[in-house]
Amino acid sequence: MTTNTLLLLILSIVIAAVLSYFQYLYKAKSQSKVYWLLAFLRFASIFGFLLLLINPIISRTELEIIKTPLPIVVDNSSSISFLKANAQAEKVYEALVSNKDLQNKFEVQPFLFDATLQPSDTFNFKGKQTQLDVVAKDLMNLNKNLRYPTVLLTDGNQTSGDDYVYSFDSENSVFPVVLGDTTAVFDLKISQLNVNKYAFYKNKFPVEVFVQYSGKRLNAANFSISEGKNTILKQAVSFTAGQRTATVTVFLPADKIGLHLFKANITAGVKEKNNYNNTKNFAVEVLDQKTTVGLVSAINHPDLSAFKRAIETNAQRKVSIVKLQEIKSLSDYNILIFYQPNASFKSIFDSAKAAGINTLVVTGMTTDFIFLNQQQNDLDFKVTNQKEDFLPSFNTKFNLFALDNIGFDNFPPLAHPFGTITAKENVTVLLSSKIRSIDTGLPLLAFTEVGGKRAAYLLGENSWKWRLQSHVDQQSFEKYDVFIDKTIQFLASNSSKKSLVVTHENFYNSGEAIAITAQFFNKNYEFDDNARLTISVTNVKNKQTKNYDLLKGTNAYQVNLDGLSAGSYTFTVKELNTKTSYSGRFEILDFDIEKQFVAPDYTKLSQLAEQTKGKVFLPSQVEQLIQQLLADESYKAIEKENVIKSPLIDWIWLLILIALCLTSEWFVRKYHGLL
Repeated sequence: MTTNTLLLLILSIVIAAVLSYFQYLYKAKSQSKVYWLLAFLRFASIFGFLLLLINPIISRTELEIIKTPLPIVVDNSSSISFLKANAQAEKVYEALVSNKDLQNKFEVQPFLFDATLQPSDTFNFKGKQTQLDVVAKDLMNLNKNLRYPTVLLTDGNQTSGDDYVYSFDSENSVFPVVLGDTTAVFDLKISQLNVNKYAFYKNKFPVEVFVQYSGKRLNAANFSISEGKNTILKQAVSFTAGQRTATVTVFLPADKIGLHLFKANITAGVKEKNNYNNTKNFAVEVLDQKTTVGLVSAINHPDLSAFKRAIETNAQRKVSIVKLQEIKSLSDYNILIFYQPNASFKSIFDSAKAAGINTLVVTGMTTDFIFLNQQQNDLDFKVTNQKEDFLPSFNTKFNLFALDNIGFDNFPPLAHPFGTITAKENVTVLLSSKIRSIDTGLPLLAFTEVGGKRAAYLLGENSWKWRLQSHVDQQSFEKYDVFIDKTIQFLASNSSKKSLVVTHENFYNSGEAIAITAQFFNKNYEFDDNARLTISVTNVKNKQTKNYDLLKGTNAYQVNLDGLSAGSYTFTVKELNTKTSYSGRFEILDFDIEKQFVAPDYTKLSQLAEQTKGKVFLPSQVEQLIQQLLADESYKAIEKENVIKSPLIDWIWLLILIALCLTSEWFVRKYHGLL
């Protein structure tokens, strides 16, 4: 409390005392107890009001004990149940959280994890994925700038994500408790199978299979691939004493159009504990068409390679980078990409118009804009020789095809001459441009369709940086490549506009997200956010039907069909107001990645413990784990002194006291006839 505040309080006492004295005692005929009581009540009321006006700050000190966090993280994936270790996990967990000494020393934080980390103290061991690196990242975010141990109850078998050994903070010790029987048993399995989703009619498609075994020595195994009841390939696989893995590469004929379901199988004349991982199903759709893209450029640029890589991630696409003089016939191409065209492109522009080939025009610093203005009527360019960097801005109202914002706002700028670019009425802008944080209102990526002829315009060079940035943000090129693929898909089709557009895969693996998206457009081909979309999904085998509503997103409707069992399904999406419908089918392949393991990964968990200066334990050693945590003097509670300051005006009891004093004074005076 400051000196000024103290002086004001003394002055308040004097003022309240003087006023009370003059009110009741100064000229009173007799200073009875009633007058002294009334003087006291008046003094308390006046002093209370003055206290509120002064509003002194009252400080008090509280001591807080901050304990070291102790996350106890339990693997809730179905592999724990498959290894018959769920009871073991619950027993170890209860022994840890019920220990009073641990509770006194640590702030015990119970968690479960499968694909995500969640605070919980109950477990069902039904998770479809195991992602241990998520545990590391989420715990570091939760307990920032703290030093703490982590107890990890798991089998160590990760099914997705980054290597968890190096994901945990090396300064915070991890103590894995290995769940499951660590006894080595014989197990022969298909560890990985690589195949393209699509193949082309009358071609052959490759299938690459990685086979491995553990346990007793194995000399040979029998590998086969079947389709339905027909075995289409048999092959012996050899192993050696020092080689426990083998790679099988075969080429299968694509001699029938449509979706084909295959089963790869590996067997040996030895009894195994787990036969589930001896088989892996896969599917290939055989197509009778392929989009050929001609990428025409008069210069060399990194953008060319980036376009080719992104487009060819879809097996239905083939890109040829060609010089002008190398083009013999446009009949070889379904789409043409003109990269920074100039006057030398005139003949190929004319031929493309005559042939009705859809085009993507990419402009940049070496583009001849006078020539480009003469060759098209979609955009009018008035630019200077000055270079400018333009950042992308995503248009959420874009409706030519379904596309989410893949992080365009984080992408680096494209280089383009400064100036004005005027878009005509038939142009739809997907990305507009910004200079730093200022919107220019100019297009950066635009699409147009006139008389069945489609075209796209990317106004800037160095889009190869976009692909790299997407990989930095997502740890994958997938989202950027899908964005480019949808652009090419728009140009590859000249079909008339449909009011209901549905996007789905032809097959999914069980355990994966099964998402179907749809867009509904009104008569003006504008996205209708008042549409009522439903989907009816029918299992082909048992005819069981389930109905769902599609939920509206930014520019599309979506439904998540997770939980469907493996099998073939047909579906129908309907718009209830207009009765418009779309029908399709998809296949869910029987594949449970959590059933691929026969034993915990003791080696990997030991590496994690060593990397973080922790120690690995077995469930029978839980008491040793508790003693080690209690004996570690580096994990001490911190006593923190908190000074809490509160203004007197916040004290509701002071207002109540003033009101009681005034009320009592009135009643006393009324009772004694002094009013």
